[in-house]
Amino acid sequence: MTLRLVSLNAWGGRVHEPLMRYLRDADPDVLCLQEVTRSPHATSDWLVYRDGAFELPQRASLYEDVKAVLPGHEAMYAPVARGTLLEGEREVASEFGLGTFVRGSFPIIGQHLGFVHGQFSADGWGEHPRPRNAHGIRIHRYDTGSALTIVQMHGLRDLAGKGDTPARLAQAHALVALIEKVRQPGEPLVVCGDFNLLPDSETFAILGRLGLTDLVTTRGFTDTRTSWYPKDGRYADYLLVTPDVKVERFDAVAEPEVSDHRALFLEIA
Repeated sequence: MTLRLVSLNAWGGRVHEPLMRYLRDADPDVLCLQEVTRSPHATSDWLVYRDGAFELPQRASLYEDVKAVLPGHEAMYAPVARGTLLEGEREVASEFGLGTFVRGSFPIIGQHLGFVHGQFSADGWGEHPRPRNAHGIRIHRYDTGSALTIVQMHGLRDLAGKGDTPARLAQAHALVALIEKVRQPGEPLVVCGDFNLLPDSETFAILGRLGLTDLVTTRGFTDTRTSWYPKDGRYADYLLVTPDVKVERFDAVAEPEVSDHRALFLEIA
């Protein structure tokens, strides 16, 4: 048997129907989603995020939508902030964060959740760079008789760009500390997510001390964005593995387009 993992920045569910179809068809054993919305007080399916003149439609309860298309999965939600979205002109409180979904046949035998930048903001989205968290799980594979640790992160966004900053280097060290709290030494490790970094970031050298190698850049992919993203700087998402992860297939999925980010698909033996 193999294990299928998908990592994706869901963009608040902006490309909702293609996203739901893709997740249903891909049927990953583990799904790591970033930019997941949850708005229990909304009465409409769609809300609007507004920042000055910029507006972005957001699915009111993306987290619940994904749970519905993956009914056999354990679901965990990890918000970084609660802020305001708009339902017409009505303000609606909404949470924003990570969603992790694990097929029920893979028992979760350890996990750790923590902030890698800032802390939870309960009364607004906050100033940039906004809080960011990471979530690590340790699952048991009955088919191999061994454990696997999977950690996802949504890296901080800096309005000045994706270059290294002291905050980003501190984030990298915080991520390593979080990994070491959930992973048992010597066990296979996968680290994934929207890192908001360039490929030459010092972050990758810091993660490399754990034996991690990125599959996006080392396998020739030069783009983790879709046509929904009109800007230059096409790297954002990464997936790293230790040498003992037996990669059967890896892809930065170009089609279907389900976000302004590509899904990262990993199949391991």
